[in-house]
Formats: sequence, C-alpha cells, structure tokens
Amino acid sequence: LAERKAIFMVHLKPLKTDKSLDVDYLARQTPGFSGADIANVCNEAALIAARHNKKFVTKQDFLDAVDRIIDEKRSIAIHEAGHATVSWFCKFANPLVKVTIVPRGQALGAAWYLPEERVITTKSEELDEICALLGGRAAEDLFVGAISTGAMNDLERSTKAAFGMVAYTGMSDRLPNICYYNNQEYQFQRPYSETTAKIIDDEVLKIINEQYDRAKQILTEHKEGHQRLAQLLFEKEVIYAEDVEKIFGKRPWESRTEELMKENDRLEAEKAAKEKAEEPKLEDMPEAVRQAQAEYNKSVAGKENT
Repeated sequence: LAERKAIFMVHLKPLKTDKSLDVDYLARQTPGFSGADIANVCNEAALIAARHNKKFVTKQDFLDAVDRIIDEKRSIAIHEAGHATVSWFCKFANPLVKVTIVPRGQALGAAWYLPEERVITTKSEELDEICALLGGRAAEDLFVGAISTGAMNDLERSTKAAFGMVAYTGMSDRLPNICYYNNQEYQFQRPYSETTAKIIDDEVLKIINEQYDRAKQILTEHKEGHQRLAQLLFEKEVIYAEDVEKIFGKRPWESRTEELMKENDRLEAEKAAKEKAEEPKLEDMPEAVRQAQAEYNKSVAGKENT
C-alpha cells in the first residue's frame, strides 16, 4: 500500500488534481497494480477529465480510469491465456516457457517459447505455429466479445508464415510444389501473374481462416481451463509452464527439444556407467596394493573417529 502511494505521488505531480483528492484511497483501490498500471491510471484519469472539459482531475475520474485499466488488463490476460492454451494442445507448437501481462515497450503482454531445433519444418508444424499465433485473437473473439488491435503482431507473423507456405514452399492445395521466391534485389516485377496472385491471396486466407477456426475449437473444448489460466495470469501477472501444466495436465506428447534432452541424459548415463565399469577393481590388484589400500582406509577411519 505504501509503495503504491509513493508511485501515485510521482505520477500525480504533473497533473492538476482536485485538492480533496485522497491518495491513500487511490492506493487502496489498486491492489496488485504495477508501477506501469498506476502510471496508466493517472494518464487515463487525465484524459477522462479533459474529455469532460474539467479544470481538475477528480476522484471519480480516477475511479473510472481504474475500472478501465482493470477491464483492459483482464482482456490482455484472456488474450495471452489464449496463446498459452492453444499452443499447449498443438503438438508441434514451440514449448511454452512463460506468459506475462506486464507491459514491455509497445507490447501489453507476451508469451515466451523455447524454439524447437528443426533443420526442416513440415506443413503440420507450420500450421500448428499459425494456430498458436491466432489463439489470442480467437480468445478475444470468444470470451471478450470484441476483438482488439493487440493481435496485430500475431496477425502479421501468421500472415507472413501462411504466405511463405503458399508462395515459397509449395504447401497449398491449389499451388502445390511451386516456389515463386525472387532473390533479385532490384527487380520490382512479381514473378507470377495477376491470376496467380489472386490464387495466392485466396490460399493464404484459407489457411488463416482454417487455423483460426481450429484455435476457437480448441479454446471452446478447454473453456474452463482457459478461464482458470486467464484468472491466474490476471492475479499473478506472470505464469510459467508449470502453472499451465497444473491446470491442463502434462502435454500428451513430448517436444523435439524434450526428446533431445532425454537422449542426451541417456547418453551421459551410459558414458558414466561405461567409465565406472572400466575402472580397475581392488580385488584384481596385486596383494601389496590391496594391503596398502586397507592400511589407508584404516588410517582414514581412525582420523574420522578422532
């Protein structure tokens, strides 16, 4: 409480506030708010006051701002929990590391993944990644009832991935096994016709729409778990793969990274066992060596007793 009040005092300095404003009351109304959240409350309160042509920012402006920030924060939690939920049930999606709704730069929230070490990427793997990217927008659509600009980066990445599948790697139904990649830097003419461009657009849209519907289906099937995950994220602001596993259970398949780690552990164990087996055994040593070892063990035991 004292820390939130101190943060409020910093961000209230440039504002013209009502003299009756109780900073202690504001601090009590914002439990769990980060410094960035409190800064947003002050900025939003000032904007609300300006819209109503007020000369001072009043208590009610701050309360309205708190409500708006809480709603926005909950929407972000639903969005990021959507990514986490969908990626958890997509076999080839990168393994989740953590999810946060703490603002960083332009991003209001983010999900971290452990990229798979793949030399090549299959069509199924590409589709799973696109589906996971669209999980945030799908969650907004299903559980908020309104889509937002927060999915812009997700849409950009998924659209580029789908375009690459169609135009570069020949992974579409209508343009199979064809690559239109042009590596000439200063050639401005497209290496395909207007008719082909329309087919590419249609195929990209088809891929995106199919994976978007798939993401919504996954979220609908795991609605309760998603709600629990979003609430946990709203309360804690940062959650990890262990938290997701407690809600949904262990993933029904292992990622390629996990397989490689297990294989490395197995090889290390075999190497250690082989080295231990090759160590010379005391019973195979000459009598003089065995006697010397026995004397040494006896002296060590005597020192420990002392």
